[in-house]
Amino acid sequence: MPGLDLFSSSAPSATTTIVEVPVAEVSVPRPEVEVKEPTTSNQVVAVPRGLAPPAPYYNPRLDPKNFLEGPLSWNPATRLRQMLARPGIVVAPGICDGISARCALEAGFDCLYQSGAATTASRLGQPDLAIATLNDFVQSAQMVCSLDPTVPVIADADTGFGGPAMVARTVTQYARSGVAACHIEDQVQTKRCGHLLGKQVVSREEFVTRIRAAVIARDAIPGGSDFVIIGRTDSAQVLGMEEALIRLRLAADAGADVCFIEGVRTSELLKSTVAALAPKPVLVNVISGGLTPSFTTKEAEEYGAKIIIFSLVSCVAAVHGIRAAMASLKKTGTDFSSAKGMDPKAFFEVMGLSDVVKLDAQAGGKAFEVV
Repeated sequence: MPGLDLFSSSAPSATTTIVEVPVAEVSVPRPEVEVKEPTTSNQVVAVPRGLAPPAPYYNPRLDPKNFLEGPLSWNPATRLRQMLARPGIVVAPGICDGISARCALEAGFDCLYQSGAATTASRLGQPDLAIATLNDFVQSAQMVCSLDPTVPVIADADTGFGGPAMVARTVTQYARSGVAACHIEDQVQTKRCGHLLGKQVVSREEFVTRIRAAVIARDAIPGGSDFVIIGRTDSAQVLGMEEALIRLRLAADAGADVCFIEGVRTSELLKSTVAALAPKPVLVNVISGGLTPSFTTKEAEEYGAKIIIFSLVSCVAAVHGIRAAMASLKKTGTDFSSAKGMDPKAFFEVMGLSDVVKLDAQAGGKAFEVV
């Protein structure tokens, strides 16, 4: 399968040896481990564990130095890699639907974040408790990415929605939808929002398997995809920061382009995380009232973060705004005050009315000469 060769190791290995790697001992340093050789006596011998794991992933085509110069690409994934390789922090507001995406683009943001929590709430009216499916996320991504195909969209991919084959399918469908990047986490399948309590995580080994499957799927896309893989761990609140850093180092070795620790509780922890994972870019997720302090974009950049996302900025604002409008309508019997002077045409202008009318006229249509 394309992409598998990028995990190959130059170290010699015996083809008759089967290595049993305990889940809790995936990280370095690697002590000796028992290995069963297929002999009639079932003799157990010890071999250096260092021979077992594949070499760290490296794809020369995706080396950051290849994205330092030249104009920004029209391809959103390539553009995101250029933004990551160059100075400045990438700011991606969380969007939940077409309206919020339009508003973010109107405000001038050059990257968007499709929040899993926000998408679940907007599409299904449900909490972020592993209720939304891959189809829900892909359908939303197709719509969002179509609004301005040059603007990178980073999308939440939860756990990858299953085993390695499903993780690979997720990456392939996201890439085909125009998504520039996705993050895959180490929570169990019955996951929850990263800023809720009671989280559970899978083993290091299973997390690395998810990341490797995502990378293999990306590298198998015909033509050479620049799709960005982000490894996310939720283990800091469950197993501690040391374990979280170990997991992200393993994810980076497996091919993750960006590292994401959910729920960094202090600026000092963010700084130390960035230092520990360098030169890999680090993503920080800011949710007002969540586990992470409300860092500003300037503060996050000063602490060394390369991407900052504001997952719930649009859907929380929508709840406040819609609640107020509904309360006003219920009390006064009119929507005049909540409309704030925005008539239908002004609303549709935010949704791209002029672009549609212009396209129709250029094609020789006459349906929208007057609107």
